[in-house]
Amino acid sequence: MAFKYFEQIKTQELPSMEVANVPAFLKDFSVSEDSEKPITSGLFRLEAGESLQYTYTYHEMKLIIDGSFIIEDETGKKVTAKTGDLLYFPKGTAITFSTPDFGIGFFCGQRGEDEA
Repeated sequence: MAFKYFEQIKTQELPSMEVANVPAFLKDFSVSEDSEKPITSGLFRLEAGESLQYTYTYHEMKLIIDGSFIIEDETGKKVTAKTGDLLYFPKGTAITFSTPDFGIGFFCGQRGEDEA
């Protein structure tokens, strides 16, 4: 089986997540064919404006590849994640994402395509 190559995903336009008044964008680029243990990866972008509240229904890792995010969970833990930082969001975690300018994160999650 051959590997798949996705050229310069950081420069591609990401579709809106269509959350009212939230400038959030997401695209799944690579999706495994394992229906029992799916893996999906892609990019998430947030621009300055309204915060995005999101509850994970799957496990996900997110590597910040540009900009920064202010990330707070339901326990009150809050960090400013910058380029090069890695985050792990366990299934069930409720997160609020915001940014003073913009942030781009590469994600890899244990979910199927378009299940975000």
